[in-house]
Amino acid sequence: MELKLARTELDAKPKTITFEKLLEAVRDEGQKMVYFDKANSHKDLMEAVRKLEEEGLSVYFREVRYGLDDEDYMYQAHLL
Repeated sequence: MELKLARTELDAKPKTITFEKLLEAVRDEGQKMVYFDKANSHKDLMEAVRKLEEEGLSVYFREVRYGLDDEDYMYQAHLL
C-alpha cells in the first residue's frame, strides 16, 4: 500500500511512502508524526490505521484544516 505525504508546496506533487517504510520508521524512532495529503482516499487511510493498530501501535488520526477553503486540509497521524 502506498500513501501520499502532505505537500510542502501548493503546486508540488505529493511524495509517496509505502506502508512498510512507514512501519519501519515508527519502529526505529519509537513514535512518529506523519501528515498525509488530501489526495489519499479515506478508505486507504483507515486501512493503514487498522494495519498499524494490528501491529500493536497506538494511532491518533485526525483531519487538519489550515485555511478557510473547504479544500484546505490534510490528515495528521501520531503513531506511538
